Amino acid sequence: MKLAIRECMIDDLVILREISYKTYNETFKAWNTPSNMEDYLEKAFNMSKMRDELLNASSKFYFLYVDEKLTGYLKLNEGLAQTDIKDSESIEVERIYVLKEFHGKALGSVLMNKAIEIAKEKKKKYLWLGVWENNDKAMKFYKRNGFYIIGKHSFFMGDDEQIDLIMRKDLEVN
Repeated sequence: MKLAIRECMIDDLVILREISYKTYNETFKAWNTPSNMEDYLEKAFNMSKMRDELLNASSKFYFLYVDEKLTGYLKLNEGLAQTDIKDSESIEVERIYVLKEFHGKALGSVLMNKAIEIAKEKKKKYLWLGVWENNDKAMKFYKRNGFYIIGKHSFFMGDDEQIDLIMRKDLEVN
């Protein structure tokens, strides 16, 4: 299995939108109404919003390829691009998704290791993220990767208020 990770550029906008929409839908459609999913997907992954995110110097997207096939992606935010904490000492892992057909191959760990590597290169003290309190699979993954709960916030899926747990991973910076 040949792995490759590369930073997304503006030319990747259409492909980024497609994989973002698909992976989010695969992950959460079973727990949400079709109308709430449609509402959220259109707001979060419309072309204009995603273009702005790609052009934001404080946000970076990375594609993960396995044997030259796009399998997942990672989104990291720094500074004011962070959705909650906005600490200059941290990086937010806003999105880490792998296509369902590639689950169980430790590809989430590949993306998480990339996030950790980038944070350490930038001399950040910690990573943080928000995870839906009912997403047991993701919670277990983050805990295995050294994250711990530090708080929570509301997250709206359409008109449904849900709770995201805020998790942090402290880094040893040399």
